[in-house]
Amino acid sequence: MGTNLLAGDTALVTGGGNGIGKGIALALAADGARVVFADVDADKGRATEAEARAAGLDATFVLADLRADAGCKALWATTLDRLGSLSILVHCASPRRREVDTVLTVDDDTWDAMIDVNLRAGFRLGRDAGKHMVERKIHGRILYLTSLHAETPRNLPHYSAAKAGTTMVMKELARQFGPDGIRVNAIAPGAIPGGGFQGLPDIVRDIPLGRVGTPDDIAQMAVAMLSERFGRYVTGTTVAVDGGLALITWIPKPA
Repeated sequence: MGTNLLAGDTALVTGGGNGIGKGIALALAADGARVVFADVDADKGRATEAEARAAGLDATFVLADLRADAGCKALWATTLDRLGSLSILVHCASPRRREVDTVLTVDDDTWDAMIDVNLRAGFRLGRDAGKHMVERKIHGRILYLTSLHAETPRNLPHYSAAKAGTTMVMKELARQFGPDGIRVNAIAPGAIPGGGFQGLPDIVRDIPLGRVGTPDDIAQMAVAMLSERFGRYVTGTTVAVDGGLALITWIPKPA
């Protein structure tokens, strides 16, 4: 179990059915938050909910497709119905990226899905959460999962563009809602199996800490940043949780 850093908090985690999102949803609940987590995969979402309940954690699954505005609205309404109010939003949801979707081959639907889920839904939910927190006078926190490739191009233009856009959404919301005591930040994960990373073993030997990361590596940083004990004076910034991966020159060549 956690250390109750988030006791009394209510949290929504998107993309919480597996990988990094699952790790964060479970970690927030373990540290005392009441959690609603959303995913487009019903089987994985229900399995994660069952795992949480077996561990005695308060984490409820909601099926949601964030590609459409209606999906965002429905998720927001369901979250408030389940929790009453919201003090934490974590936006992890992102379509699974495929290494074959390069500048020359990515199709319009793949591009649109990546932008819609990461950027469009991320902005809508962040804005709604911020307005809700202001109205309720909640000193809330919003956290986005971005990428090292928000600043470094690679062979997935839709992914890099979506994460770069999300980084600026984070900064805009941090500036807007900071005077109301609301903190908005991002985490840029490194190579995390299950979090979009799909191998590339040559990278591992160059990572300064000598290993790939785990969802829990990201989740524990998320808890720290979202807590008032450790993150209370941090807003508008991205923390790289990458074992030092950003220190090396790594720009995958197009296939």
